Amino acid sequence: MGEQAPRIREGGYKLDIRGAALTVVERMGVLDAIRSMSTDVRGGSVVDATRRRVASMDGDTFGGRVHGDAEIQRGDLHRLLYDLTKDDVEYRFGDSIASIDDGPDGVTVTFDGGDTRVFDLVVGADGLHSRTRALAFGPEEDFVRELGYHVSVFSVPNHLNLDRWELTYVGPGRTALTYSTAQDAEAKAMFLFAADPAVPAPRDRAAQQRMLADAYAGEGWEVPRLVEGMAAAPDFYFDSLAQVHLDRWSNGRVVLLGDAACCASPASGQGTSLALVGAYVLAGELAAARGDHERGFDAYERRMRPFAEKNQKLGPSNIKRMVMKSRAQVRISMAMLALMGRMPGRDRMMAKVIEPIHRAANAITLENYEG
Repeated sequence: MGEQAPRIREGGYKLDIRGAALTVVERMGVLDAIRSMSTDVRGGSVVDATRRRVASMDGDTFGGRVHGDAEIQRGDLHRLLYDLTKDDVEYRFGDSIASIDDGPDGVTVTFDGGDTRVFDLVVGADGLHSRTRALAFGPEEDFVRELGYHVSVFSVPNHLNLDRWELTYVGPGRTALTYSTAQDAEAKAMFLFAADPAVPAPRDRAAQQRMLADAYAGEGWEVPRLVEGMAAAPDFYFDSLAQVHLDRWSNGRVVLLGDAACCASPASGQGTSLALVGAYVLAGELAAARGDHERGFDAYERRMRPFAEKNQKLGPSNIKRMVMKSRAQVRISMAMLALMGRMPGRDRMMAKVIEPIHRAANAITLENYEG
């Protein structure tokens, strides 16, 4: 397994594991371990420019979690899966694929470090900007569809003394939030803002930070201080919100998985679950195909594609609720949230808001692959 980073990536933002993905991690035998690493976020509040808490909810309601959904930090999930597999899997840190030569009897892979190896199959699970996809299927611009927003996440000092709590500030065309978890003494800052979909996110960190600072210039609440924190952040992350759409997820002996195949964008809240379920189905169908990789790949895609498409539909609809277009829309939304907090039927109303996520999260029937 190749990984560009020099070691396991620690930290990162919080991830949800929902619906069918819960069944997958339970069958893997790691559900209890995941629950022991829970972020344990107790609740969240929406705040305005005067620092007033307009509305507050418990952690599950604020995060759209029901039915035993799990939330864990990305780095904790990385570490858990690495520790479970490191004795059986060869990990190549600080390396990446330079070229792929797909033949009838195997795939010749040359790595950036110069080493060449032959593999039976290659699985590209290398994210939105997948190099495997580019080498085996074509350039990124053929498959990546920008949603018109950028996202940035990084660690910041917990100067608000948050205790497993999340605060969200909404401005016109831009949202900022910060939260703390049970697993991290620091806080995380997250930014979502509208951008020109014709202009992909810059790849240079300095340009990314300039874009973020410009997007939030003059904003109120704690935004200036949170933005300043990016300069010293060891885990600064910035990218566009985008989706991946391909006509086919396999080509010869190369197959794509997770974001590389069907990125739904972070706005869907389903990226991790799609990756976990996809890996389970791919492994199961390859085992069931007993060496016939073409049959295994076809069965994997036939089962997974409808599930992926349902979850991809969440991204564009969710982001419109997360980032408001105008000041008028922000004012109306804040007024509705304040009113909802005083109404007795609040839980039922919130359940209707998050129900589409959970319908999509369960929109697949998992086979119980033997052996």
